Amino acid sequence: MNAATITRLSKSNLALAFVSLGRERKRDITIFYAFCRVVDDIADSAELSVIEKRVRLANWRHMLRTSAQDEPLLARDVRQLMQKYSLSPDMLEEIIAGVEMDLSVARYPTFQELRLYCYRVASAVGLVSIEIFGYRNPRCRQYAIELGLALQMTNIIRDVWKDYQVGRIYLPQEDLARFHYSEADLAKRQYNEHFLQLMHFEASRAREFFSRAVAELPSEDR
Repeated sequence: MNAATITRLSKSNLALAFVSLGRERKRDITIFYAFCRVVDDIADSAELSVIEKRVRLANWRHMLRTSAQDEPLLARDVRQLMQKYSLSPDMLEEIIAGVEMDLSVARYPTFQELRLYCYRVASAVGLVSIEIFGYRNPRCRQYAIELGLALQMTNIIRDVWKDYQVGRIYLPQEDLARFHYSEADLAKRQYNEHFLQLMHFEASRAREFFSRAVAELPSEDR
């Protein structure tokens, strides 16, 4: 299955943003999006065991660096993309490491621990994306990092209940304790003052990352 087909089948609204790009950049960002989609789908699969997921993600790590027998067409396209934009395998392996965290981590004691996850699954995506889109000022890299953190925190706030249903709580445990909102409260979908204070705190954190992103975006790259 090629990148365009993977992207189309994902039915993601994000793919609509590619329409305005020129043909070459649209093709290249579609390849990268398809890679992100594939590794994320591996980690989220309900059909695969944890061992099978780890094996498939390990295979992708290998294919980022060298060709493999019977590899998917996408693997070759991704390597060509890496060569074209001088992307190191480490940059894409960060994304794999991020989705792989979901295989073993279901709770985050502190925000600092959650921040690493957010960096890997979102900021790392942004850092690759700006290499494809192009930029003039190196400060754009910090912009990509801050924006990734902002977007992932927004996703976490939006999907609190959905994530809980699959056994994950991304909200830091220290934050739950601070606002006296327990996992038992979440299980009962308690919508009370404690929950509102907790969500306000997390939303403020996301807004702060958005503000930092705006401040880091150089005028010549706006």
